[in-house]
Amino acid sequence: MPPKRLRCFVVGCKNEHSSHYLLPTSEPLKTQWSNFVFEGNAPPGLPKYVYVCANHFTPDSFLNKGQYKAGFAKKLYLKNGSVPSIRDAASAPETSASEELTKMHHVACQTDTPQLCTVGTQLSIKTLRPHYKSTGTQTNMSWTDIGLGSSQTLLSSTPTKKPIKRPRLELEEEEEDPFGGSSRAKVEQPSDSIYDPADSVTTLTEPTDVTMGSSKSAHKTATYIVYENCLLELFEQCPVCQRVSDVRTRRVGTFLSLEQRCPHCEFFRKWNSQPILGSTPAGNLQLSVAVYATGASFFKLEKIFRAMQLKIMHYDTFRQHARRYIEPAIVHSWKTAQDGMLQQLSQQQNIVLVGDLRADSPGHSAKFGSYSVMDLGTSNIIDLQLVQSNEVGGSNYMEKEGLKRSLDLLRAHGVTFDSIVTDRHPQVQKFLQEANITHYYDVWHIEKGLSKKLLKISQSKDCEKLQKWLCSIKNHIYWTAASSSSAQERVAKWTSILNHVQDIHTHEDPVFPQCLHPQRTSRDKSKWLRAGTPAFCRLEKVLTNKGILKDVQKLSPHHQTSSMEAFHSVILRFVPKNVVFSFLGMLCRLYLAALHFNENAGCPQATTAAGEPQFKVNFPKYKKGQCTAKPVKADPTFHYVENLLNLIFEKVVIDPTPYVDEVLQICIPEDLTAQFQKPDKLDVIASYV
Repeated sequence: MPPKRLRCFVVGCKNEHSSHYLLPTSEPLKTQWSNFVFEGNAPPGLPKYVYVCANHFTPDSFLNKGQYKAGFAKKLYLKNGSVPSIRDAASAPETSASEELTKMHHVACQTDTPQLCTVGTQLSIKTLRPHYKSTGTQTNMSWTDIGLGSSQTLLSSTPTKKPIKRPRLELEEEEEDPFGGSSRAKVEQPSDSIYDPADSVTTLTEPTDVTMGSSKSAHKTATYIVYENCLLELFEQCPVCQRVSDVRTRRVGTFLSLEQRCPHCEFFRKWNSQPILGSTPAGNLQLSVAVYATGASFFKLEKIFRAMQLKIMHYDTFRQHARRYIEPAIVHSWKTAQDGMLQQLSQQQNIVLVGDLRADSPGHSAKFGSYSVMDLGTSNIIDLQLVQSNEVGGSNYMEKEGLKRSLDLLRAHGVTFDSIVTDRHPQVQKFLQEANITHYYDVWHIEKGLSKKLLKISQSKDCEKLQKWLCSIKNHIYWTAASSSSAQERVAKWTSILNHVQDIHTHEDPVFPQCLHPQRTSRDKSKWLRAGTPAFCRLEKVLTNKGILKDVQKLSPHHQTSSMEAFHSVILRFVPKNVVFSFLGMLCRLYLAALHFNENAGCPQATTAAGEPQFKVNFPKYKKGQCTAKPVKADPTFHYVENLLNLIFEKVVIDPTPYVDEVLQICIPEDLTAQFQKPDKLDVIASYV
């Protein structure tokens, strides 16, 4: 809006001026003013205030003429007793802007027209110019740097040339950007232990670029830990008159706002440590997203912050961010990724699935059960179903319900599959048999149960010979599953072990009439078992059990659930079993675990500098002290966290309604305690003994 145009009442001045160049004088006018303005008595009907141009006063009549010219003040202030003495405004001895800036020249600047934004200050003043933006701050920079030196002497010099940008006041080694690139050039520090970076500021000859593109989002800006006393040092002195100013602070979580006001020259500025998105500080929201998306614990982080004296928002604020922004963004991200995977699977054939349930606590007291379905072709989790125990009448029925929901979802998207591999849950067996779906059992689940039984038998005094055959029997069940193409062949190969342990290698079953290994003469003849001995009889009873033979027929020939067990270990990082979560909180953390697992499912093996694959020696518990070589995987990536931050800051914060509506479509069951009547708290306390 253009400034108001007012009439100057000085006799002989025909010009109209902007209001900020006019100085009001109230009635009654002083005699010397009246004679100057009206050449006599003031006319009747004069308004309460009359205005006189600033051009009718000499420059030494003002308190802040230089500050006004330099852009540090909006209004001119007269000295007490100042009177207009210049009748002709055109002949006023005006001082150029460059000369006024020269008078404000500070010793610490060593330049004539210092108009730089220093990274050390992080100031944001809308009224001061020119505009610069620093990579070391999270706010827009618009003030003129007049130096931070201890000397307060004002010099007068002749303007020369435009100064270059002022170098940084700190020398530090730039850490490598985890997403690639660096925000500024690296500077090597001397190895001297008493080296002080501040002593070598003048050794920098090239300016450091501190500008930042306006399109850079708040969550992509580098952040630092700043101590309070170091920050307040920047606001102790007024940048105009160099006197002590009043500083007022306000904190909201990790957000800090500073207001500096000089009681002497009325200089004022306001500085924020973070950008503000609507009414939410960006740093608070970014910290909440980082804690939630990485599966960290807010309470553990709060303890770390408290130990370091770092300020953090309250837990209620964290939960508010989760409900409004984070959880809707997680649900949207998973649904989008899942739709893409299901669309690709609907166009493929020969799909083999793996399904398994994970309970939130051991035993039969589980509240939640998460059923996961994996595509073994890509080792990606394609569906997650969270079942609460009161939905199905108990935790024993959660696995069947989770599988049923997943299969219904796959059919709705047109996904057809050849078979599914699960454990030996009885309800799952019956459900898949009635649905006429090819069902295989995971070999490890059967082998684990058999190994425990045989180990217990081998510890008996008359069955010690079985200890020599435990490893062979374990390998035999895997070989049976991998080398057989039909159920009859699996049973025939499995029962052939009873002849093999007696040193008999021809069998009566025509499906597998002879062992495939070459004939060899044994050096240790004492290892062979004999029919009728307690060791052989107990071994035969275990291996030919009716249930075992039925399970052997369904052994999975090629695909196992080891990848699913790996996913369950990833879930523990996001949803520990010793922490209680709500239904939606549990579901969102499961989605995060799936996003992390799918992103790193095809993680390659790490290699050395020479290009050789890396291995490490591992001592697993089940090998009883024996070691094995384990490939070392490359470091995992976390692009899903970056994508969540982009989604939240660029879309969800702007308009969260469609994302919240997507969450509201999730059917959340009532809590387990909803079926009981809640007693009065005072009555419960009164009954406490």
